[in-house]
Amino acid sequence: MTLVPQQVQPQRFDVLVIGGGAAGLYSALCLPRHYRVGLITKETLSQSASDWAQGGIAAAIASDDSVQLHLEDTLSAGAGLCDLDAVRYLVNQAPDCIESLLELGVAFDQSGDRPALTLEAAHRRPRVLHAADATGRAVVVTLTRHVYQRPNIEVLSGTFVFDLWLNPETGECQGAIALHNGVIQAIEAAVVVLATGGGGQVFSQTTNPPASTGDGVAMAWRAGATLRDLEFMQFHPTALMKPGAPHFLISEAVRGEGAHLLDQHGHRFMFDYHPAGELASRDIVSRSIYQHLQQQTIQASQNGDRSIPHVWLDLRPIAPEVIQRRFPTIIQRCQSYGIDVFTQPIPVAPAAHYWMGGVLTNLESATSISRLYAVGETASTGVHGANRLASNSLLECVVFGHNMAHLPLPPPWRDRSGDVPTRSAPAGIDAALSDFHEWRSHLQQWVWSHAGICREQASLDQAIAQVAALRQQFNHHGFSQWLLNTALPQMSHSSMAVDASQIATLQTWGELRNLLDIASLILKSAAFRTESRGGHYRRDYPDAIAPWQVHTLVQDDRLYTSTPASPQVVELP
Repeated sequence: MTLVPQQVQPQRFDVLVIGGGAAGLYSALCLPRHYRVGLITKETLSQSASDWAQGGIAAAIASDDSVQLHLEDTLSAGAGLCDLDAVRYLVNQAPDCIESLLELGVAFDQSGDRPALTLEAAHRRPRVLHAADATGRAVVVTLTRHVYQRPNIEVLSGTFVFDLWLNPETGECQGAIALHNGVIQAIEAAVVVLATGGGGQVFSQTTNPPASTGDGVAMAWRAGATLRDLEFMQFHPTALMKPGAPHFLISEAVRGEGAHLLDQHGHRFMFDYHPAGELASRDIVSRSIYQHLQQQTIQASQNGDRSIPHVWLDLRPIAPEVIQRRFPTIIQRCQSYGIDVFTQPIPVAPAAHYWMGGVLTNLESATSISRLYAVGETASTGVHGANRLASNSLLECVVFGHNMAHLPLPPPWRDRSGDVPTRSAPAGIDAALSDFHEWRSHLQQWVWSHAGICREQASLDQAIAQVAALRQQFNHHGFSQWLLNTALPQMSHSSMAVDASQIATLQTWGELRNLLDIASLILKSAAFRTESRGGHYRRDYPDAIAPWQVHTLVQDDRLYTSTPASPQVVELP
């Protein structure tokens, strides 16, 4: 099918928000109502990691809690790399942001006339608000409803963004190049907000949804933005591990309510690794499970048994009525795979979950590129340091999304009123969709094997070489050559209609391009940091050392360190 060249009216907004999770939705709602806002999501508004978040959102609102305790717990989890000003801002703004969510109608569980609070790992007080075990969905559904009620917000769903659009004279951001309604075109905006979430899909084992392909970080890097701490990936300790089932996350709140981790012998092994047992921080629990499984596998192989791929999460110590009330989603999902949580433990193992690194921002969410902002997991605000404290992620989305209420709006670059000439994509472009799927699978396996929970120089170097070779192969593919050398460079002054059959291939190509970029950046950052800290663990450098209490910074092809971070050792009582 060949499309006839046509004229299209250019898309133009005051603010373009890229991403439809909690960060993007809340940012759009906080923008002044007289701004014309475009909200881009490459899937539907419910297909985000926020929607999958179970545990909750942390805030010091209880009478026996304080923002100081919340600050200290966050700093302690961050392993010396939190930005103190950013954490102070996060915890101080948290109570007001919770009130805002309540006013919007988010249905948190209640205890009397107050929101119910639960305890999660590495928190010293119960401070996690929740909506059963589907808090992210409760937040996203509520925010989505309000977004659709706002006449100043236009939702551009099913839209894939290839690149940021920079002013060639000043380098400032002036929009994005996107595939929308079958047309590749430039969408102009006075300000762009990246809220595309994380990049867990670069790992073969991840709790993230398929859309979490690091799009915002990759686009920002290609545009020349400064990135930070990309080696720090948090691995969630308890993802469902059952053949044929997705790696469904089993919330940390389950362990907070009293669930035990058991090995194949029924031994509650976590206390062998840390005095806090199951309630140690996520990096410790994930690494402990990984190491315990390795030991169990070695012992099993000596006896001629096959490897042991998981441990067991036992909910039976929790009262059945509490399980029923708090974890209905987990009950339902496990039942769909033949697991009755009331009578049998759940097979679990760690999986990539949350990216602490991202696009460097300041307290106003501004990046190093003028007119470009970043919010949520895409951003590196400094609140998480080397290891995120449980339930601070949704909080970060809301606190820093609220910055958009005070966003200054510079004038647009130029008047693009009138039609933009549109050409048709040439017929016979070799889509090779199967190639892209195969390469994505190989990439995910390499990154998981060589930059997963435990890393070392030799395997990192091997993976860096593998990814470099694959990137070269990808860039020389006929489809890539057409897009990179012909189609995308021309979109600043024209648009291109594509055949409907090519839309899926275009998005698959774009996601693989982003995954290849972030894989290379993660691997090189992990090889650069020759110590272990937070979510980054090196077998060959197993200790945290003072000279590495610095941030890893990336811009273009430069990898360097920040000035030393301020000492933030917090002694827990």
